[in-house]
Amino acid sequence: MKTILLISPYWKEEHRWMVSTVKLAELWQRLGYRVIVACMGSKTDREVVSPTLTIYHKNDFFLPDPWNYGIAFGFSGLVKRVIRDEKPDHIVINKLLFWTSLSAITLALSGRRPIVLTDTFVGITWWPRGILPRIGAAIYAWTLGWLILLCAKRVVLFHPQPESLLKRLGIIKKTQVIPTGIDPASYGVGRKTSDRVTVTYVGRLESVKGVEDFLVAATSVLQNFPQTRIQVVGWYKPNHPLVARYECQATFTGLRHDIPDILRDTDIFVLPSYSEGLSNALQEAMASGCACIASEVGGNRFLIVNGVSGLLFAAGDREALRAHLRRLLEDPAKRRSLGEAARRRIVETFDWKIIGEEYRKLLESDDLRLSVQ
Repeated sequence: MKTILLISPYWKEEHRWMVSTVKLAELWQRLGYRVIVACMGSKTDREVVSPTLTIYHKNDFFLPDPWNYGIAFGFSGLVKRVIRDEKPDHIVINKLLFWTSLSAITLALSGRRPIVLTDTFVGITWWPRGILPRIGAAIYAWTLGWLILLCAKRVVLFHPQPESLLKRLGIIKKTQVIPTGIDPASYGVGRKTSDRVTVTYVGRLESVKGVEDFLVAATSVLQNFPQTRIQVVGWYKPNHPLVARYECQATFTGLRHDIPDILRDTDIFVLPSYSEGLSNALQEAMASGCACIASEVGGNRFLIVNGVSGLLFAAGDREALRAHLRRLLEDPAKRRSLGEAARRRIVETFDWKIIGEEYRKLLESDDLRLSVQ
C-alpha cells in the first residue's frame, strides 16, 4: 500500500475545522492509499486513527480574525521527522500561504518537490477584510507564496484561475484543476413538509465570510415572512457581537457535526463571503438539494450556474441578497427547481467517483513518482 503525506494547516480544530483536509484524506483512503497527515493544532501529538490514517499535530499560536493565521515554530522539523519515519511515496501540501505550506521550500531544497493543492491565491485573488491584512497578504503572496508555487512539482487548483495570472506566475505548464468534490450519497434531498422555511448559513463567524450581510438581509424579511427560520451554524468566539445583536431573530447553533441533517431541513442556503475558494459548505448544500444563494466570488462562480443551479449576487450587496431571499420565499417552485439543478450539478461534475479518478491519474503519473525518490 502506497503512502501519501498530506501537509495541511489543520484537521479538526474547533476554531479551524479544515474540511478539505478531512475530505482529501477520506477520498485517498478510498482509492487504496495510506494517508499520513501533518498539521497544526492545539497540542503536539501523534494520533493513529486507523491502519490507513495517522495524524501528526504540531501546536500553534493562532492570530484571530481578521488574520486567522496559525504559526507553529518547528513545523518543518516535524515534516522532516515524519518523512524519515513514514517514508511516503507522495508528498502533498494543501492550501497556499498557510504556515504549513512553507515546508515546500525546505522540501524542494532537499530534492523533494511536493504537489501543492490550493483553493485560491491568498493576496492575489482572495483577500481578507481590513487594510493591514490585505497589504500583508499581498506582500506575502508575491514573495514566499510565489516561491512556494515555484517549488512545487505540480500545482492543483480546486477551481479555475485566470490563465493570464498563471502565465504571470510562471506555473501554467504544471497546473491543473481538480476540485475537492463530494460524496453525494452522504447528503439526502428529502425536504420537510412544514410551512416554516429555514434559511441557513454554515461556516465560521469571521469578517471575510460576510455573515453580518446575511443577518441584516435575512432578518429584514421576517416582517413579511414571519414563519421563516434563520440559523447560523458554525464556530464563533465567546461574546461575539453578531450573536448578541441578532440572537432574538436568528438561531446560533455553534459548531455542529450533523451537517447532513441540518441541510436536509434547510430550504435556502446562503454563502455571502467577500472572498472564497471552492466552498465545501456550498457543495454540501447543493448536494442536499437546497436552493442556494452565494456571492459571486472565487469558486462560487464555478459551482453555481447563475439562475439555474443557484443565485449569485455581488459580495456586500445586501439589497441584492435581500431580493434573492424574498424571491425564493415567495416562490416554492423556484426553490425546488434550483435545488434539483444544484444536486444534478454536483452529481454530474463534483461526485467523488469522478474526482477520485482524476486524483488516481495524478498520483500514478510517472513524473510524480520520480519526484519523491
